[in-house]
Amino acid sequence: MSSTTPHRLPLAGSLRLQRPPDIWFKPALSVVAAVAPPNLALLALGRLDLAMYTMAGSLCALYGHNRPYAARARALAWVVLGMVGGLAVALLAAALTTNAVVLVTVGAVLAAVHKTVCDATRTGPPGNVVLTFISSASLFAPQSSGQVPGHVALALVTGAWAWLVGMAPGLLRPHGPERRATAQALNRAAEYADTLGLADGHARARAAGAAAIHAAWQSLLAVGARPDSTRHALEQLLVRAEVALAAPADTDPARLRAWARGLRGTGRVPRVEQPRESADELLGVAAERALPPRSPWHRLSPFAPVAARTVLGCALAGYAALALGVGRPYWALVTAASLYQANVTLTWSRGVQRVVGNLVGVLAFALLAPLAHLHPAVLVLCCVALNFGAEALIGRNYWLGSVCVTPMALLITEFARTQDATELITDRVVDTLVGALVGFLAAVAVTNRRAGDRLDHALTVAERARESAARLLAEPHPAPRALEAARRTLAAALVDLRATADAAAGEWWQRALPEERVVLTEQAGHRTLAATVRRQGLVPRDRSRDQGPDRTTEDIRP
Repeated sequence: MSSTTPHRLPLAGSLRLQRPPDIWFKPALSVVAAVAPPNLALLALGRLDLAMYTMAGSLCALYGHNRPYAARARALAWVVLGMVGGLAVALLAAALTTNAVVLVTVGAVLAAVHKTVCDATRTGPPGNVVLTFISSASLFAPQSSGQVPGHVALALVTGAWAWLVGMAPGLLRPHGPERRATAQALNRAAEYADTLGLADGHARARAAGAAAIHAAWQSLLAVGARPDSTRHALEQLLVRAEVALAAPADTDPARLRAWARGLRGTGRVPRVEQPRESADELLGVAAERALPPRSPWHRLSPFAPVAARTVLGCALAGYAALALGVGRPYWALVTAASLYQANVTLTWSRGVQRVVGNLVGVLAFALLAPLAHLHPAVLVLCCVALNFGAEALIGRNYWLGSVCVTPMALLITEFARTQDATELITDRVVDTLVGALVGFLAAVAVTNRRAGDRLDHALTVAERARESAARLLAEPHPAPRALEAARRTLAAALVDLRATADAAAGEWWQRALPEERVVLTEQAGHRTLAATVRRQGLVPRDRSRDQGPDRTTEDIRP
């Protein structure tokens, strides 16, 4: 049975504050360490007019904080190259033409490229927004062809410095990201176990736990092919989180949370006993690594609708700002680029957050501008403080971080010369409203009509993964590694199904979604996961429970 989900546009809920991330201070301190030295050096040299180019490289320090250091090194290098490449294209366009329409068009195309690549490679946060902000602002910076190489070199040098800043914590806590990811999975599994027997929030807690466990496995898999003793211990803890998700009635949430607390700092990773039956099948890592990588086109093609929204929305927002006589149309372009999320409903929420944050932010700028105008050193320190505030607050809600981002962006425009604060505020307010309105209309116009097809595909994958696991369960003596690989495949398929269903549910103008089929597939899949956990001997077998909802004959028959 299919049904149409009513689409509501949340308002107050979009502004609700969340609890801060566990490592909110790490990106905040990293961006200060990356931004402050280059800006202070330019201040000493009397060349603050070059700060926009050094900021391009320094802001790369915002990326990669949740990745293990081996993976972070690669990701940060690609971010730096992407930032410098986008900057080079923008500066070259600015040197070749002053036609505002052409420059807005180039900016819209760059914004779409940034959005598509960041989404396909899961680069973020902050994703494409910072890249688009730098490239769009550079399009409207006065430029000559002879200046381009020097300005690009400045960004490359500061990007290398940002890379060092991002990698530096690994010297003190080399397994920090993996430990945090595992602790998050244990805590989410404990929260799920706490909801056992409660109708409200139980399914949501299970989905959150499955997503956290999947993310933790991806973090461990990203480390490399040679597991050490620390990673092996983390894998064992993660298996216990999977067991808790599959068999919450056999779980002690307090013990899970104690293990999570034990992962703080640099102390010894808590060791847990694994049943002898699970010794050979702790991980199907080899099988997962043996899978051939997907082609670049296969990875990029699902993001075509978002790319189309981005290029159309950014271009139209920039053109509308030009038609209104705004001197800085790139602000409207960046506002539109920042809106686009997985579906129209989430895009609306981001639009509300962006508008509220920017409007409050321009008020903050009005208060800070007289102080910043006292001396260039004060201007630099204000920008550094706002960088810290933005990263410290944005995890609570996007609008709260925007309250700091907006005055920071306005102050950066004054590095080259002091400008009229009233004019800056007016332009920013108009560009924000134009960019948000036009950007959202573009999202409504370019709907993701393939969301339903991707949901059908995700359902098929999940159902086949469940059937494969059930066939193995029906065998008297299934191969341990095959059973473990089937369990991991099914778990990943269920996580992908939930994410795809959530994205499709918030999309407009499409056929009705098979909501009942999604629910039934998830329920059957999680029952089969519980059966595989018990079959592997990861939790004690309880015959009285074998006839309950966690184990049925459906779980072991194809």
